[in-house]
Amino acid sequence: MKTSLLAGLLAALLPLAAAAQAPDWRRPDPAETLVIDTTKGRIVVELAPQVAPQAVARVKLLAKEGVYDGLQFHRVIAGFVAQTGNPNNQDGGTSAHPDLGPEFTFRLTPELAPQVTFVTEASDGRTGFLGSLPISAVSGAEEARARNGRILAWGAYCQGVFGMGRQADPGTANSEIFVMLDSARRLDRDYTPFGRVIAGFDVAKALAVGEPPEAPDQMIRVALAADLPAAERPSLEVADARGELFQARVAALRAEKGADFSLCDVEIPVR
Repeated sequence: MKTSLLAGLLAALLPLAAAAQAPDWRRPDPAETLVIDTTKGRIVVELAPQVAPQAVARVKLLAKEGVYDGLQFHRVIAGFVAQTGNPNNQDGGTSAHPDLGPEFTFRLTPELAPQVTFVTEASDGRTGFLGSLPISAVSGAEEARARNGRILAWGAYCQGVFGMGRQADPGTANSEIFVMLDSARRLDRDYTPFGRVIAGFDVAKALAVGEPPEAPDQMIRVALAADLPAAERPSLEVADARGELFQARVAALRAEKGADFSLCDVEIPVR
């Protein structure tokens, strides 16, 4: 009798214990997932409205309007960046909508901070992930001095990050977008990041190279996953950066790299 009672109690407690732990996997929100079908295949981007709400809203709007459909990857530099999104298929082309101001930094509010997982902590700053987007933030000491609890942070231009193109004026982002084919942290706090590739990075790296390419690849269709028929939506799970699986991978990578370990070495598993 006692044994069965104990077994029943354990069975009841196990789900509660599991619920207290961060899950290893999560499903991206279809309303915040951009699906780019190209002549080379599909690229899936998880958007980051917490970091760049205006840019995310603009990209969603242009996708819904069909502005991106059929546009070329007009500037592709191997090992650096692939640009697209200009209605004239050239640098400087814009949509019918007004230019956007810069969203180079954002604030980790007390409500947003719990969603961040830091993977490096140094005296001069920290790096980690907000969802699938790599970010940098001020140091713990600076955070302690922040009286309003609003911590300065910014997106980190690791490979796979999507950003808004612009002209020399920082306030000229409009419709042009680019994806990083490799890391280039010199772009941090100089261009607005709005998401990261969670599937199809091999497609991005296979895009025809050139300025412009002799035979440019195109975005055939760009849409939010939520706007696609159910059968055409990507079915993906992304490792939760707060989960044990991701933490174990980071620990192994840190042990392998030693002092050379950096944020851009970390890839978030997707299945």
